[in-house]
Amino acid sequence: MRSWLFLFLGMPLSALAQDDIWGDDDWADEEMVSTWSGFVEAGLGLRIVDDPLIDTSSTLEDLRLRLEGEWEPGRYKLNFKGDAWHDGVDDELDGEVRDLTVSFTAGKSTDMRLGRQVQTWGTGDLLFLNDLFPKDFVSFFSGREDEYLKAPGDAVRLTHYGEKINIDFVWTPTFEPDVYLTGERFSFFSPLAGSNVAPEPRLSAREPGHSLANGEFAVRLFRTVDGAEYAVYGYHGFFKQPNALTAGFEPTFAPLDVWGASLRRPAGPGLFNVELAYYDSRDDSNGTDALLPNSQLRVLAGFEWEAKQNFTVSFQYYLEQTLHYSELVSNSFAPQLEPEEYRQILTNRLTYRAGMDRFTWSLFTFFSPSDEDYHVRPAFSYRRSDQWTLVAGANLFGGDKPQTFFSQLQDASNVYLRLRFHY
Repeated sequence: MRSWLFLFLGMPLSALAQDDIWGDDDWADEEMVSTWSGFVEAGLGLRIVDDPLIDTSSTLEDLRLRLEGEWEPGRYKLNFKGDAWHDGVDDELDGEVRDLTVSFTAGKSTDMRLGRQVQTWGTGDLLFLNDLFPKDFVSFFSGREDEYLKAPGDAVRLTHYGEKINIDFVWTPTFEPDVYLTGERFSFFSPLAGSNVAPEPRLSAREPGHSLANGEFAVRLFRTVDGAEYAVYGYHGFFKQPNALTAGFEPTFAPLDVWGASLRRPAGPGLFNVELAYYDSRDDSNGTDALLPNSQLRVLAGFEWEAKQNFTVSFQYYLEQTLHYSELVSNSFAPQLEPEEYRQILTNRLTYRAGMDRFTWSLFTFFSPSDEDYHVRPAFSYRRSDQWTLVAGANLFGGDKPQTFFSQLQDASNVYLRLRFHY
């Protein structure tokens, strides 16, 4: 709970009502409405092959408890969503607050949401261009529910609904990075070592100072016209992965501005989406600093349709162009390890449901023709009742070049099983 927001959220409800900053009646005059739910889940994931740098064959050993609550005192809404679990891989108890927010309407057309929350926007399916909110790739690769790919952060979100345009604004006072690979559960490729590493102590990148000047700002302008969803985006902050180095070769996060746009609309039998983003590496505008990432142009196009009843198919094409590429190569410490100037990824998602949605088969595949690597995610879900769900799946990685993103995870390939009871 690093943000000042929790000083606000920790105040007694009566104090908020007495301040009456929006001209509302005291909450005590309203009926308190609340609901509770949650789940208990056991998860187990095992490597298919051994990683010589990691001393465990497990990628997942979770016994998890989820508690969700919602209160509605008058026009205000308070949300809580938290997890507590025993992580057998690390042999420790852990916990996470994924949602602790107060929401309310300021005026007739503006919604406010303050506190710890999970954010999302953009049109990609497991590919993110203008969504610069934190991701948890360790959970994603371990075999946890896809929900945990999105990590929470402390933020203020304002949404204004106008006659011609709608505005989303998100301020994150303290920089929230991705949960990245540190060598604790998965080894990763190090350009300095020229091979995979699992360092001791674990990788810990230098983060920007905890000051308001280093906060993150994200804005989205959007509207729907004749069934087509248009949006433009802006972001000011830092790269979410530690892909830069200090002068002392310590991993860190480079300053970043992002500008983008997206369109999603019906097309023929399905839904078409296109999204683009310009990544401006603010401190390396000409691409000559070998310690900083270059600017990039990123483009995504996708199409989804129901090929037959209960069978959905989707495809995406992603292109990432590294700008000032000749300057990057000529100034690089290891030119042979630099990514391709044009990096491409193809994805597909196949989903089939049967038995009144009790059985679900799915396959999601990442394949990069430029990097010559892949990540395949088959999964099967069986819903015994509204309470009991069983999920089995796998994360399969491979590639020809040890330095590429998916290829570095070949020794992390795993199968997993999760059993969940909702209450």
